[in-house]
Amino acid sequence: MKNIKLIIIYFLVLITFEIGAQNKNKMEIATFGSGCFWCTEAIFEQLKGVESAVSGYSGGEVENPTYEQVCTGRTGHAEVIQVTFNPNIISYTELLEVYWQTHDPTTLNRQGADVGTQYRSVIFYHNDKQKELALLYKQKLDKEEIYDNPIVTEITEFDTFYKAENYHQEYYNNNKAQPYCSFVITPKMEKFKKIFKDKIK
Repeated sequence: MKNIKLIIIYFLVLITFEIGAQNKNKMEIATFGSGCFWCTEAIFEQLKGVESAVSGYSGGEVENPTYEQVCTGRTGHAEVIQVTFNPNIISYTELLEVYWQTHDPTTLNRQGADVGTQYRSVIFYHNDKQKELALLYKQKLDKEEIYDNPIVTEITEFDTFYKAENYHQEYYNNNKAQPYCSFVITPKMEKFKKIFKDKIK
């Protein structure tokens, strides 16, 4: 039932705006944080229209942070992915639909066993249209009481993105036998592929 309601809300948001009409011929950027960036990257890079999904850090005060620094929870940065996408193939609203359905936006500074401000649910918008769409989507989800608890996702203006270390890039694809990947990411990927099979490359 929750998935059906989320899909209905997606279409409500979609018809409210003319998605990507002004930028059909050029790539756009979106930045999302939804817990461990290994999970988020693995999901978004599977979508049609997504040219790349790069793991990194954003939202903090420390310049050029390392993974070890971010893991302390004291840099202010969140683990995020920066998505380069073609709005003529996949709209920002469709990215938001995937975003909302592939993590729990009601847990503050936590996704499953991953705890800390670096794992917070956050959308960094790159322009006013992205801000408007993200806020509208969040408001509709809250109004329809899709989740049992209030959404705590932070929606804030994008500032700087710091690319994570090379070993974090394509982490899931390169380390599927690793325990975290097999027990946490693989089940999430299987669920994602069932729900969004029409959007997968």
